[in-house]
Amino acid sequence: MINVIGLGYIGLPTALMMASHGVEVIGTDYNKELVNTLNEGHTTFKEDGLDELFRDAINAGIKFSTEYQMTDMYIVSVPTPYDKFSKKVDPCYVITAVKSVLEVAPKGATVVIESTVSPGTMEKYVRPAVEEAGFTIGEDINLVHAPERIIPGNMVYELLHNNRTIGAYDRLIGEKVKELYSSFCQGEIVVTDIKTAEMTKVVENTFRAVNIAFANELARICRHDDMDVYEIIKICNMHPRVNILQPGPGVGGHCISVDPWFLVGDYPSLAKVIDESMKTNDSQPDFVLNRIHEIMKEKGLKDITRVGLYGLTYKENVDDMRESPTLQLLESQERHLATGLKVYDPYITKDIVANQYHNFDEFLDSVDMVVVMVKHNEIKENVDKLTGKVVLDCHNIIALSNVYHI
Repeated sequence: MINVIGLGYIGLPTALMMASHGVEVIGTDYNKELVNTLNEGHTTFKEDGLDELFRDAINAGIKFSTEYQMTDMYIVSVPTPYDKFSKKVDPCYVITAVKSVLEVAPKGATVVIESTVSPGTMEKYVRPAVEEAGFTIGEDINLVHAPERIIPGNMVYELLHNNRTIGAYDRLIGEKVKELYSSFCQGEIVVTDIKTAEMTKVVENTFRAVNIAFANELARICRHDDMDVYEIIKICNMHPRVNILQPGPGVGGHCISVDPWFLVGDYPSLAKVIDESMKTNDSQPDFVLNRIHEIMKEKGLKDITRVGLYGLTYKENVDDMRESPTLQLLESQERHLATGLKVYDPYITKDIVANQYHNFDEFLDSVDMVVVMVKHNEIKENVDKLTGKVVLDCHNIIALSNVYHI
């Protein structure tokens, strides 16, 4: 039996995938409301294919509980935030979960950490926590790091097809964990040492963050000198060895906007490019806010309450708002002692922020200017409804005259 600890955006799909492929699974989470919802037969977030996977797992016998189980393998999938001052990883949730596992784990059990951590976290934080509890690594408890590699919006497919990395102190234990993941993973599974596994996951997301920052910085340079950044990127990408990404309103989610900071925190004198890239991405919502004010002034719009932000999530066609650029923009506006922007997102049905609408047409009726923060399919399919509005398109998806860009 496998006990999956943490039933959020990563833990739940992982538990469901394993259960639906013949593995006996009990999912554990401290959130009683979340566990009750799952036990009542409902998923806790929207994701293509998740409901079908949930039904398959239920039929296969998956169970959900707030209690840690006595079993021979645990998969820990809890959040790993970073300290906003030092930029170092904050392993508190991982350590708490591991300590709770140790209270019930039998001798010889394997604890697999799926949570993304900075290189050296397992050695500096997790191993000492295990040893301080009186356990010997390799005899009483085995430690493995198997970082997740899936993205909201395409989770089910990526769980099945993405390559995976298994980091272990003991190669034989690593191979045992590889066998478990092979029950569903059709991609290549590499077994390596723990620190390499830690580093590769952080580097993957850092690579993406740096390339996004280049596109965002390029957009600012082009805006400064009145050049078309999209035309420039289009032409540059005709070069066989150039692939510039598209700029946007900022970076969200719990990977690209967080993980690279781990390297900045651990290697402050070395991670200079990464540091500047993250600062560029983090300040992009402020850049969008400034564009809003510039366009309002140009068009003679004086009432900020007649400006609407389309999209609250961090990416299109999901309900995940973690580190959302829109939330960052609203926070920045509050810091400048201003409020009033209208907000709407078809995927967010609960009231999350002030001035939030739950109907697209009502939202449009209440504003003169629309800022496209997220490129949901809905906005692409209803471009005609934006006719007559002032539009700031942060993704270059709206084919109308009188559309502004970042």
